[in-house]
Amino acid sequence: MAKSEAVKVVGAWSSPFAMRPLIALKIKSVEYECLEEEIGCKSEFLLKSNPVHKKIPVLIHGDKLVCESLIIVEYIDEVWSSAPSILPSDPYDRATAKFWAAFVDDKFFPSMKESNIGVGEEAKKAGLDQMVDVLALLEDAYVKCSKGKPFFGGNQIGYLDIALGCFLGWLRVSEKSLQMKLLDEAKTPGLVNWAESFCAHPAVKDVMPQTDQLIEVSKFIAKLRAASAADASAPPK
Repeated sequence: MAKSEAVKVVGAWSSPFAMRPLIALKIKSVEYECLEEEIGCKSEFLLKSNPVHKKIPVLIHGDKLVCESLIIVEYIDEVWSSAPSILPSDPYDRATAKFWAAFVDDKFFPSMKESNIGVGEEAKKAGLDQMVDVLALLEDAYVKCSKGKPFFGGNQIGYLDIALGCFLGWLRVSEKSLQMKLLDEAKTPGLVNWAESFCAHPAVKDVMPQTDQLIEVSKFIAKLRAASAADASAPPK
């Protein structure tokens, strides 16, 4: 990979949001160092690096700090502009990619999260129902954005591919825990082929977590949420 000013990413291997800048950096062939945060904890270094939102990921580029995963991806695309572009060059295509990326974070992620680690069966069922509806919309978006090519971004991984693709590991966790296919040839044939191409891409293979490892993380986070909910509902002492 190309030599550059020191680049570090504060993140966690299991975080889909932390995966986004890693994929972008690999696409741009930029060397970087991962600074791993412990799952369920926030280090003093993280709190100092991102004092506003206090969450991962954080990109450290020399003496500059950049927060929020999709903003980091845009920053990487602009700074290392000589490498393959991540955001579309056409203004309308770029606006469309940003719209659907925001939709992924606002609708897809919360529904998948609830289906995996929601407190109670009712919450998990509601998350699943919403996720099915969201995937149908994303299937339609893929058909329109890809225009018959392998990725949302065309022949190469782009902004929307990164935004959605980082959740594929956790989507597999949902499928395994629910014992059902959420991406299937009958309902989402485009997304099925896209997911296979995305996960096989050289920029993705080394940073996509294994499903069994994510299942253990899911159990750990579910216990934390259940304990927090129990504490919140307990009468004051």
